[in-house]
Amino acid sequence: MVPRMGYISPMTLNRELIDILACPRCKGELKLRADESAFECGACRLAYPIVDDIPNFIIEEAEALG
Repeated sequence: MVPRMGYISPMTLNRELIDILACPRCKGELKLRADESAFECGACRLAYPIVDDIPNFIIEEAEALG
C-alpha cells in the first residue's frame, strides 16, 4: 500500500472499549473479526462493518452472517 499524503496508519481499536460494546439489537456480546473489518453478533447472526476505523452499529445496515 502506498501511503497517501497525511495518511496515518489505521488506528487500533481500544481493547477496553471493545470489551464493553454490545450488539445494538439484542444487547449481546460482540466479537471483533481477526481482520478488524467488522463486529459480529452470534445471537443475531449480524455483522456490523468498520468503515474508516468507525464501527457502524446501524441495525438496518448490518450484514447477515452466512
